[in-house]
Amino acid sequence: MRLLQLLRTILIFISPALLAGLVIPQHVKAGNRATAFTASTTCLNDTVNFRITNPTGIDSVKWYFGDPASGARDSSVNRRPWHVYTATGTYNDTLICWRNGIPDTTIQPITIVTPVVADIGPDNLTLCQGGTTTLFAPDIPGATYLWQDSSTASSILVDTSATYKVKINGCLVRDSVNVFYTPIPKIDLGPDLTLCTGEQIMLDATAQNCTYQWSTGNTEPTQDVRTSGTYRVRIFPKGCSEIDDEVTITFTGPQYPFSLGPDTLMCPGESITLAPRVPEATAWKWSTGSTAPSVTINYQANVWAMVEINHICNVIDTIFINFNRLKKLNLGNDTTICKGNFLVLSADFGNGQYRWQDGSDQATYYVTKPGNYYVHAQIGRCESTDTIHVSFVDTLRARLGPDTLLCRNEVLLLRPAGIGGGTFKWQDSTSVPVYAVTQPGYYSVSAYNECGKTTDSIVVKYHDCACAVNFPTAFTPNGDGRNDYFRPVYRCPIYQYTLSVYNRWGERVFYTTDPQIGWTGRVNGNTADIGTYVWILDYKEVDTKIAVHKTGTITLLN
Repeated sequence: MRLLQLLRTILIFISPALLAGLVIPQHVKAGNRATAFTASTTCLNDTVNFRITNPTGIDSVKWYFGDPASGARDSSVNRRPWHVYTATGTYNDTLICWRNGIPDTTIQPITIVTPVVADIGPDNLTLCQGGTTTLFAPDIPGATYLWQDSSTASSILVDTSATYKVKINGCLVRDSVNVFYTPIPKIDLGPDLTLCTGEQIMLDATAQNCTYQWSTGNTEPTQDVRTSGTYRVRIFPKGCSEIDDEVTITFTGPQYPFSLGPDTLMCPGESITLAPRVPEATAWKWSTGSTAPSVTINYQANVWAMVEINHICNVIDTIFINFNRLKKLNLGNDTTICKGNFLVLSADFGNGQYRWQDGSDQATYYVTKPGNYYVHAQIGRCESTDTIHVSFVDTLRARLGPDTLLCRNEVLLLRPAGIGGGTFKWQDSTSVPVYAVTQPGYYSVSAYNECGKTTDSIVVKYHDCACAVNFPTAFTPNGDGRNDYFRPVYRCPIYQYTLSVYNRWGERVFYTTDPQIGWTGRVNGNTADIGTYVWILDYKEVDTKIAVHKTGTITLLN
């Protein structure tokens, strides 16, 4: 909270035009650059998501949503913030962007409206291929319209499959219409056919979005045929006109045994040649289009063959060529993930035998450390292997420390802790490993690596240190009368004094509000461990009323 208050104070200080700009719907030029942004909705009580159109070069941001009634939620430092407006009206949304330490302010108005309740059509609408219709939104004088295809009229011509929806005055109407198109079926039951006695055939009229009526009374898309006759089907495509087709099937001649063999399961990469021996064959026709006595198949399919016997009749058989589900294993390309995360490698093709590089036999493997990972999988007689290398990088967490108050002419050396080997830059776009602060102001660092981006900032102030409070860097509470206490040295009157001392586990071991009382190096009556402790000090100077916050370390020795 203290950092947020300091930031607001600095913003007002470095941009005095900002206060006046908050009531003017235009860009206030601090760095002579505008930053456009968009709002996802204008609906009352809806979540408005704000997005910067082009965030390139932006180091940090500050948003004000022009909604003081929302309290602390009226501002945000997120690059992709959201806000909920609970009252209609026009609000001035303000975006302040820092690029290379220079702030730019952009103000855009947003008008929040009550959502329009409307019925623009049925939930689902099916049309025939090539058909059109028109959807209408309520005709509201002066209103603006925006459909899903960016058209801006109060109605829209429907001519393609999509979910049709409309925003009125920037607020999305809750109703929408899902439009589907039925392709015009192309039904062909084939030519009239003569089959040998005892054969059977299945006629298939399957088409998308259709219902069926056969002359036999059957309402399924397919019809089994075992007796001679003319078979008719009427198809009713949803949204289209009905379609008819028919075929005559005749059974004659003697029975003739014919088989392509049992259904076959193959391993990936294999093929099979179908070459049934039929001495009386006078013609061949395969589902592949071939008219040869044999075909070679290397893909999953239902393959049928129709063979003419002695120019009298035809026999038919079908075989299903299937492939083992153990396809070629692919664990993916070598990859890098962030420390603290894990990667799931999957070789799961169902029931089978799996063996990883460490001997584990599960179908999936959780990677939690860098290394080479290998898996061998076997299902039936089919086998496959793959290897992947996984590297780890640390997640960045930049830390510059707390806001700081320094004495005049004092130098603060900032080191960007928590960024490891990441690429980083300071608020002035420099990349020096140690940044020397000699002037008051706002300082920030941004760092990047494969795990993302991290940013931290610090506010540095200077003041006259004639009344500075100082502490020793070490003390020896051994009772020899010399340097037995840890307490401040100061020359001017101070008040609202608090001093806290913490051990390395973050436990407070000493606290006082009296500058005359020092720490004796004891905790709960026992001598504290030798080591380094952190102290935090807050006080105000009587003469200047300046609030001072300081931190440091003290080493306890024998």
